[in-house]
Amino acid sequence: MPLTLVTGGGRGIGAAISLRLASEGHDLVITYLKDRDAAESVARQAHRDGRRATALQADTADPASIDALFARIATLGPLTGLVNNAGAATAVGRLEDNGIEAIRRDLDVNLFGVIACTRRALPALRSTGGSIVNISSVAAALGGPGTYVHYAAAKAGVEAFTVGLAKEVAADGVRVNAVAPGTVWTDFHQDPERPAKVAPAIPMGRAGMPEEIAGAVAWLLSDDARYATGSVLKVAGGL
Repeated sequence: MPLTLVTGGGRGIGAAISLRLASEGHDLVITYLKDRDAAESVARQAHRDGRRATALQADTADPASIDALFARIATLGPLTGLVNNAGAATAVGRLEDNGIEAIRRDLDVNLFGVIACTRRALPALRSTGGSIVNISSVAAALGGPGTYVHYAAAKAGVEAFTVGLAKEVAADGVRVNAVAPGTVWTDFHQDPERPAKVAPAIPMGRAGMPEEIAGAVAWLLSDDARYATGSVLKVAGGL
């Protein structure tokens, strides 16, 4: 039975990914940083689909927290999938208007956390022939000017990491891919109306829904994508 870790799996895109994977037969480990109630609500919904689901607190920017997380996962069964979804954009606006510590925290969550969680997951995934999906952003290609250029830089790093690691571990039977969403209706944005405000600039004329990103992640984890590795799949309404 697949056992998949979804970091930041209790809210927004992460919650949609968790529920989609549960509906497709995955048992889950869902991490949260602060919102325990949201993560446990997603776990309860997965239970209703007949799946095992465990919500665990973890800070993916903290190596000690990551070590504790993977020690707990080892007691739950062999890990077959990792979705590096946890993200942060607390520093918003022009670069020089943001504090360096907020910028550093965003970089730690969005890039270091992906690399650190993947590093810890690889031994288990190598033994199960598992798969990794990293959540990037269309900002990696667009740059995020005036909003969060440092976030865009981190996501570009995620995409480079995806391509390079895919080549590094392909012979080990581990696939590594990424999904790059555009603007999506979630509470990730400091401005809750941002998805509506940017909609006119999107070729499809609207922001995305979390479930539309979840479908792409589920496909990349599935056997239908068994020949896909090193891919970055944009799901961004034409951006």
